[in-house]
Amino acid sequence: MIDMMRGGNMAGMMKQMQKLQKEMTQAQEELNKSEFTATSASDMVTVTLAGDKTLKDIQIKPEAIDPDDPDMLQDLIIEAMNAGLKQVDDATKQKMGKYTQGLPR
Repeated sequence: MIDMMRGGNMAGMMKQMQKLQKEMTQAQEELNKSEFTATSASDMVTVTLAGDKTLKDIQIKPEAIDPDDPDMLQDLIIEAMNAGLKQVDDATKQKMGKYTQGLPR
């Protein structure tokens, strides 16, 4: 009788795990379909990223392109990309955090 109860608990746990996995997959798919837009501090560079951190678009204002100062443009792109990646990371933590709480890292 005890073995049957354990089997029932195991089956229930497996069902819960499958449901949780399905919810996590759906949440990840929703996140991947989301778009995140970030700009450099001066709004000279704007990037759009998907939730899977794929670069979807980059807009560079003409005045940001100074042939005598390519480092400035590089810095603006890095700044915008880092801001966009932070948005994706924050959204991922918010959306997926409830599924990963308490899991070893």
